[in-house]
Amino acid sequence: MGRIAAAVLVCVSFAVSAAERPRTCLVLSGGGARGAAHIGVLKVLEEYRVPIDCIAGTSMGALVGAAYSTGFSVSEMETLVTDLSTDVLFKERPPRQELSVRRKQEDQLNLVGPEIGVRDGEFFLQKGFASGVQLETVLRKLSRARGYQRFDELPIPFRAVATDLVTGHLVVFGEGDLANVMRASMSVPGFIAPTEIGDMLLIDGGLTNNLPVNIAREMRADVIIAVNLGTPLLKRDQLGSIVGVSAQMIFILTEQNVQASIATLTGRDVLIEPELGDYSFGDFDHMSKTIPIGEAAARKKLGFLRRLTVSPEEYAAHRAKQRAHPPQDMKIVDAIRFDDLRRVNPLYLATLLDTKTGAPVDPAVLDSDIRRLYGTGDFESINYRLADEDGKHVLAIQAVEKAWGPGYLRFGVGLSYDYEGDSYFQLLASYRRTWLNRLGLESRTDLQLGRTTGIASELYQPLAVNGVFFVAPRIEAQQQLLDIYEGNRRLARFLFRHTRVGVDLGTQFTRFGETRIGLVKGVLDARVQTGPPDANLDLVRQGAFTAKIFFDQFDSTSFPRSGFAGRVEVFGSRPGLGAQDDYTKYWAIADAAHSVGDNTFMLGGAIGRRSGRAALPEYDLFSWGGFLHLSGYPTGALVGDDLQFARFMYYRKLARQTLLEGVYAGFSLEAARMRGPLVPDNPTDWIKAGAVFLGLDTPLGPLYLGVGRASPGFNALYLYLGKPWPY
Repeated sequence: MGRIAAAVLVCVSFAVSAAERPRTCLVLSGGGARGAAHIGVLKVLEEYRVPIDCIAGTSMGALVGAAYSTGFSVSEMETLVTDLSTDVLFKERPPRQELSVRRKQEDQLNLVGPEIGVRDGEFFLQKGFASGVQLETVLRKLSRARGYQRFDELPIPFRAVATDLVTGHLVVFGEGDLANVMRASMSVPGFIAPTEIGDMLLIDGGLTNNLPVNIAREMRADVIIAVNLGTPLLKRDQLGSIVGVSAQMIFILTEQNVQASIATLTGRDVLIEPELGDYSFGDFDHMSKTIPIGEAAARKKLGFLRRLTVSPEEYAAHRAKQRAHPPQDMKIVDAIRFDDLRRVNPLYLATLLDTKTGAPVDPAVLDSDIRRLYGTGDFESINYRLADEDGKHVLAIQAVEKAWGPGYLRFGVGLSYDYEGDSYFQLLASYRRTWLNRLGLESRTDLQLGRTTGIASELYQPLAVNGVFFVAPRIEAQQQLLDIYEGNRRLARFLFRHTRVGVDLGTQFTRFGETRIGLVKGVLDARVQTGPPDANLDLVRQGAFTAKIFFDQFDSTSFPRSGFAGRVEVFGSRPGLGAQDDYTKYWAIADAAHSVGDNTFMLGGAIGRRSGRAALPEYDLFSWGGFLHLSGYPTGALVGDDLQFARFMYYRKLARQTLLEGVYAGFSLEAARMRGPLVPDNPTDWIKAGAVFLGLDTPLGPLYLGVGRASPGFNALYLYLGKPWPY
């Protein structure tokens, strides 16, 4: 009984002490990457035992405030911020290995720039540079309270501020899913797509209340500690574009409402303003550098803060209660539901989930599932909530379909220039229509203009909801330039033209790749552009069976650092199928990459063979040569019916780039031979070649500047824009 009485006495003493001190609320402003300075302020508050009873925050202030209010310590937050970067926060594609096979095949094209939506004859752009899917994954890690919460019941009562894009009104969140609310509060217009919560379309709260002092008053604060990160305006020389002018307008509006909030502070309150200078709003790669700046600013206010200090015992008890971890949801999931889908079949989406009913949710697995769903290309945002409904524990996945779909248009560009006249330029366009029926019928049309000009269109019809088997009819018309060389002397230039129709029956093996068998019919001819006029090729009928295997586990198509990729094809021309000639040709190409630190090693090769003794017809030979495919040789200079090629590559990452893959330098060692050459005097022995190059990932795709040399005496200086891995 004595111990119980003592414990009760301690609790009563604490309650009396807490009642005697003022209720202190921390107000954290927005400020983008500058927001890590808030952690420095918290560090000083903890050092001087200043108890915090409630928190109100906007944008990055909401992020830091939510993390602290759910039990994170300052040291844990410092560690988390150190690991954050622009890539971690905003690079939204899932690991490329997890993309669907269709998206991987599309990824092989050098398509760049924004995706343009096409619906009912109108064109639409996406709502922001980043959708926020990856950001929400990070935000969930910054909150120990998962799912729907009443923010007054968190270890520290909390409020977040956002702006309703439709009405322009301030929105204050006192309940909801913390990750979703944090994302809404920091959805910077034009950069992060607006967040949909209920019937509201929400953007950054800084537009209406970047320093929510009045919200803290409503939380019954006696004393406010307000941390204002400031909103530095752009200089005149930074206002030369619509982007700069638009950003300046946002900064002006934000600064005006901040000054209005500061004017309401009283003599009891504390205003802390870290001197962040020109530290960038968007420099998420160096966020931790602002923590000491916030700490230094708080120390300048120690005279005001010390009057809020409590005893070590009282502060320890206060923080122990606030750091109690909310219990993790370990309930068995009885059902998984997809809310508000109009086009995408939820039965298909369920096949992509590793999270299953009959077990508790693993947050890491579910975050991976969310990224995989986003990787289908059908959604502008995805989040989830756990709820008890009608006696069942339900995982509700809220996948917002792209408002600018279901048709998508993208453009691309390619360039190869060797300073010797063997150069070409390619323009690309791809139009994709999705979910034309409940099984996921998709159409894709690709257009090329340049050295190769043509159009190809395919319908892709899954035969079941899981998409394992499919049928794919297609049609294509193409013309391509082919140069014929004797040594390094060009003898002729042909324009090959063909038109084909075909149909494939195939199967996908998970996200690894696919196999196809099919039939194709068509016609082709060739016309001499330069060279002997009697070399024209009359119309040739084609009819063949085809077999294809495609596999792709590369982590990148620009500068692969791990994985492997390749394809195998068989083309069997048969008179019984309408062909003019009877022959079979085989083609295979593959590469594998492995990295140690910043060093990447890549091994690959290709082989093209005929079946039997009969030579391949002149209109269907293999051609090889060009950058990284026998560097130094002109593009396609080796023409024949028996190709063998091997390549070893090494490249090292020299520098990292924000949201791009970086700068690389490396070399390639190559060897090839072509038997049965079209030009009899061309070599049939192994030709050795190599290249050294500098590679740079750009918004237009990977760009290479290289020097190639091949025996005997072939040299080329390359400028190459595009993806040199032909899968």
